[in-house]
Amino acid sequence: MGFVGRRLTVTLLTLFLVSVLTFGAFRLIPGDAALLALGIEAQEEQLAALRAEMGLDRSFPEQYLSWFSRLLTGRLGSSSRFRGASVSEMILERLPVTFSLAGLSLFFIILISVPVSLLSVKKENRIINRIVTSLTALGISTPGFFMGVLFIWIFGVLFRVFVPGAYVSYRDSIGGFFGCLFFPALAIAIPNAALVIKFLRSSILRELEGDYVRTARSKGGSRTGILKRHVFKNASLTVITLLGMITGEIFSGSIVIEQVFGIPGIGRLLIASITARDYLVAETLMIYVAFVVIVANTLADIALQIIDPRIRLAKKV
Repeated sequence: MGFVGRRLTVTLLTLFLVSVLTFGAFRLIPGDAALLALGIEAQEEQLAALRAEMGLDRSFPEQYLSWFSRLLTGRLGSSSRFRGASVSEMILERLPVTFSLAGLSLFFIILISVPVSLLSVKKENRIINRIVTSLTALGISTPGFFMGVLFIWIFGVLFRVFVPGAYVSYRDSIGGFFGCLFFPALAIAIPNAALVIKFLRSSILRELEGDYVRTARSKGGSRTGILKRHVFKNASLTVITLLGMITGEIFSGSIVIEQVFGIPGIGRLLIASITARDYLVAETLMIYVAFVVIVANTLADIALQIIDPRIRLAKKV
């Protein structure tokens, strides 16, 4: 079995363990989920019927196997809290919103981090380097939700660039939809872009001290040309793993940002389902977040193996 096969096997086992832990964690929460769903005025017959529908009257292994089989087939049933709505439809309706927010955030991260990193090492200017270092430290230390609050106050309240809490569905207007996601995505992107700049800049500076750079310079190569053709490619390998971790952070961080900006994505649905003790919706969404984090890191590892032959050779030795 090659590296890809082994990595996929580890990924599947990890997802299985996460599903068991997630399912078990929700079952350990004290209280009666059926009573919370129907209210204290519900009749005992109604409570018993809902407990049977939710599988709460069966053993833990039976509950888990029933839930896991439905998870694999996509037949998740109905929500116990949100007026019997289909769980699959509720999630599929919000997935495009969260994926668009995450994709736009990742685009901003690359758009900001790559040019700034190259500029800070290309220009041998202490002032620029100090500015970049200071802004990077400030960006890393600022949480995304606080950045979102600042954007709402500055651009929403003071300058009125957008209306806080307003949302345009992608079904109504694509332009209006991405306009609503611009500042939330930027709030997620800035702290993560600062982290990428820190790692990428350090990696580039380390590569510039390599023997191959001195050899290229002795042959008449310019610093800018060597930086673009050789150094950046080698330095970016270190950042690929970081981007895999950041991708998971983007999806998990969007949970809070969606609450701050009032975006009807997966994050808001997860918070609402946990508050309402809607086990089926909350468990499915937790598995979704775990799946995105694990798969993103797996793809980053596989990409490193494909891009850098030195890692493959090291594995064989």
